[in-house]
Amino acid sequence: MRVPLSWIRDFAPVGDDVAAVARTLDDLGLVVEEIVRVGEGLGDVVVARVEEIAAIPGADRIRRVVVDAGAGPVEVVCGAWNFKEGDLVPLAPVGAVLPGGFEIARRKMKGVVSNGMLCSPKELQLAEDHEGILVLGAAPGVGGAGQSLVPGTALVEALGIERDVVFDLAVEANRPDAASVAGVARDLAAGLKVPFVLPDPPEPRSGPVPIGELARLEVVDLDLCPRFVARVLPAVAVTASEQWVARRLTLAGMRPLNNVVDASNYVMLELGQPTHPYDLDRLAGSGLRVRAARPGERLLTLDGVERRLGERSVGGADDRRDCLICDAEDHPVGIAGIMGGTSSEITDRTTRVLVEAAYFDPMAVARTSKRLGLRTEASARFERGCDPAGIDRAVARLIEVLGAGDTVEVAAGSIDVRGQVPGPRQVPVRLARVNAVLGTDLSAAQVTGLLEPIGFASVPEAGGVIEVTVPSFRPDSQREIDVIEEVARHHGYWRIARRRRSSPQVGGLTPYQRQRRLVRQVMAGLGAHEAWTASLLAPGDHTRVGWAEGITVSNPLAPDESVLRRSVLPGMLRALAFNAARQRGEIRLFEVGNVFPPPTQERVAAALSDRVDSVVEEREMLAVALGAPGDDAMSAAAAWYLLADAMGIEEVELVAVPPDASDPATAAGLHPTRRARLTFDEGTELGVLGEVDTEVLGAFGFDGARQRVGWLELDLGRLLGEAPRRSEEAETVSRYPSSDVDLAFVVDAAVPAAAVEASLRGAVGGVLESVELFDVFRGAGMPGRSRSLAFRLRLRAFDHTLAEGEIQVLRGRCIEQVVADHGAVLRQ
Repeated sequence: MRVPLSWIRDFAPVGDDVAAVARTLDDLGLVVEEIVRVGEGLGDVVVARVEEIAAIPGADRIRRVVVDAGAGPVEVVCGAWNFKEGDLVPLAPVGAVLPGGFEIARRKMKGVVSNGMLCSPKELQLAEDHEGILVLGAAPGVGGAGQSLVPGTALVEALGIERDVVFDLAVEANRPDAASVAGVARDLAAGLKVPFVLPDPPEPRSGPVPIGELARLEVVDLDLCPRFVARVLPAVAVTASEQWVARRLTLAGMRPLNNVVDASNYVMLELGQPTHPYDLDRLAGSGLRVRAARPGERLLTLDGVERRLGERSVGGADDRRDCLICDAEDHPVGIAGIMGGTSSEITDRTTRVLVEAAYFDPMAVARTSKRLGLRTEASARFERGCDPAGIDRAVARLIEVLGAGDTVEVAAGSIDVRGQVPGPRQVPVRLARVNAVLGTDLSAAQVTGLLEPIGFASVPEAGGVIEVTVPSFRPDSQREIDVIEEVARHHGYWRIARRRRSSPQVGGLTPYQRQRRLVRQVMAGLGAHEAWTASLLAPGDHTRVGWAEGITVSNPLAPDESVLRRSVLPGMLRALAFNAARQRGEIRLFEVGNVFPPPTQERVAAALSDRVDSVVEEREMLAVALGAPGDDAMSAAAAWYLLADAMGIEEVELVAVPPDASDPATAAGLHPTRRARLTFDEGTELGVLGEVDTEVLGAFGFDGARQRVGWLELDLGRLLGEAPRRSEEAETVSRYPSSDVDLAFVVDAAVPAAAVEASLRGAVGGVLESVELFDVFRGAGMPGRSRSLAFRLRLRAFDHTLAEGEIQVLRGRCIEQVVADHGAVLRQ
């Protein structure tokens, strides 16, 4: 919101210290985003008349323009198209320095020499509009002199520009009062400790004809429009606005149009109350009717768009209705609180005006504005809540501005339809509570002194309570804590001492959260980047990795995100493919996220009997995709062993999934001879590891012959909550030397290495310190479907050095056990 300092001074004697004003506004929560000093750098800009416009060969977006600035023709090149021959425009000649330090130089474009620049309002820092040149002669109200301006006149003289400062403020939605110049001035005056005065507009002169003979008004739905005031101006001449009105509107970022519309916009900016003028002669039945829109009604709004209304009226719910302004014959002429229609807009032929000033239900305006995608200056104010008690002042001020010093005649009386409108609220505020919340030691007199200047009438009462009357222009202050916030703002947040909050309940991570964080750290240590993939997949994504389809969402936001994922594999492969397409294919990724297995019959029964919250089960999983050079199934197994060691997990078996398994379950999508399940406690599934099948990689755009992807997917809940852990107690360290024994066994390919390891552990007993699989060999010399597994056993006793004979006995035991359990052959 752009607020000129000169406008603020209409209400409060604010000094010339711009920095102090800006600092005070910031302290009050009205953040100053930009300070624009108007009138600086415009001394060289002059008024010029457009004499000739011609196309430039080979240039579609620029034209050759010849202008006369009083000293003969000047040729310039311009890219704007909103002016014509005969218009008066601002010319910055060569050598002129515009606001911001931009110096105009002679330039050559498409073979045409440009000896200056025609300026837009934004380039002159008069407004934010930069869509076209500032047209002085054709745009009514910009300067008020129109074609009477003389080429060569200085722009500051032509527009009556005086030096001013404009504050561009960020006004939050919870400050409806600050959406007006008067509201900002009230807050600023309180902050600077200067008086604030809101002048009363003079009573307009009533004509002989009562308003009832000229117009009528009916409000059908008072819940949508609790108050509606109408006044009639029976004799209006639509002209350009006076210079001071046009100037202030321009500084505030609005383009002046004509005196009637400009007066309405002026009052909205000044007092925060939107109004709307209608051409009374174009209103059928000479009146207005306010009602809820019917489904399918259409209206052509002032922006030239036909809008369909009443579409969300479902089930008769009143809170879904759109509020319409109709003429007396029930034809829509405007969307209440948002935008009027073209059928009754003010034109240069208008002579009789009906002025609307109303209070609309804020939520009704907000819902309609959002549904239509139409947000206006008026809707922004109505959504936040306007002051229903300020309507009469706003109408009187509009008439005063329109009269521009002369009393405008209006029809006698007004039409004022009222329902239940909000008024001032009584809020008891406990002084002890104020000081407890803010950490201050304010007295009742100090609190009252902070609230009174912003319109909060305050009366200290017995028991340390201050009875505060919140004015109707502050609908955001409803409770005691809201009033305390106002005290804090005007006392100054910077004056409140900083304190470190203490609490008897100290927050912290749960054991599960700490372990999950450790899992992430271990994965990062592997060189894997944490990824996030969508939990909703496209139909067919599961079948591409060998899974049956998952649970389908009945109302998805997008068709390609309609199936709850059963596995993280499809999303992770898509992420790898995305990176590969951008020359980042050789990476490692991991994700901690939920999967949603199809409900079992037991799950459905449990949900029906309220033993579980939902029929849909969620499982938190850890998924690791290893796509770096050299990664494969062995890399996935190494990642598992590293994670298990870091987490203290033991007694988890790797069980190979046979190539001809009829139900590969969680191992779907993995290579048939390079996949295994992770289990514990005699079959409890923990997860799966292996290598992604080449056909699956091909389905996601990879070259399966060149790229391998190791895969590890674990049920994180079971890993952290159920999997067996090694004891955290410190173990006795033997001071005697160890002995290593290497054994290689030829076993069938179907025999898991973990099973052989378990046999070795059982055979050795307590002197086994560690066992490691250090070599796997397939190839020449291996009979049939067999392979060689080589293990290194480290043996150490706690009470003596193992003798050679003892070691040989233990070695023999290991060989016998593995041969007996797995039909192995010792490899010499």
